[in-house]
Amino acid sequence: DNRRICHYDNFMRVGNIINGANWHTVAGSMNDFSYLHTNCFEITIELSCDKFPHETELPTEWENNKESLLLYMEQVHRGIKGVVRDKDTNQGVPEAVIVVDGLNHDIRTAVDGDYWRLLNPGEYEVTAKAEGYHPSTKSCRVSYENHATVCDFYISKTPKQRLKELMANGKKLPKELLLRLRQIRNRKLKSNGPK
Repeated sequence: DNRRICHYDNFMRVGNIINGANWHTVAGSMNDFSYLHTNCFEITIELSCDKFPHETELPTEWENNKESLLLYMEQVHRGIKGVVRDKDTNQGVPEAVIVVDGLNHDIRTAVDGDYWRLLNPGEYEVTAKAEGYHPSTKSCRVSYENHATVCDFYISKTPKQRLKELMANGKKLPKELLLRLRQIRNRKLKSNGPK
């Protein structure tokens, strides 16, 4: 029998879990790429000391680990999820950035403005921001229950963005807006005038 022996005789001495990074790291692996560039988790699970167990051992490995694997997969429902919407149109905002204070991995909303973010139980300050919109921050609490906390955002367009959209659509600017723009321009001219 040429099978490789385990690094530890008794996995129970180490809580039945070995941190693979303690054995060897693989920088730039598919796991890293998926997390950093697609917001998907990939994991490597090594269930025994034998990299290529005999097929007769597979049913036993499945039975020994089935409940743990299913419980692990259920954790995808833990964290926050929601939709970032335009406050005026109620439409989802695609490519909005979701920032969780204290974590250095931001995510982006999908085409309909929906997002999901795995988080451990706790209280988080979460910000939704998008180009042409004012950012919005709220507190989102993740419980120990096995479901995601809904944390929706409604964000407002900046005045500059509203103006761009009006002009791009060839619409006439409202009189009040034209008057306000003249006032701002005159103020700037006065402040930049002769010294």
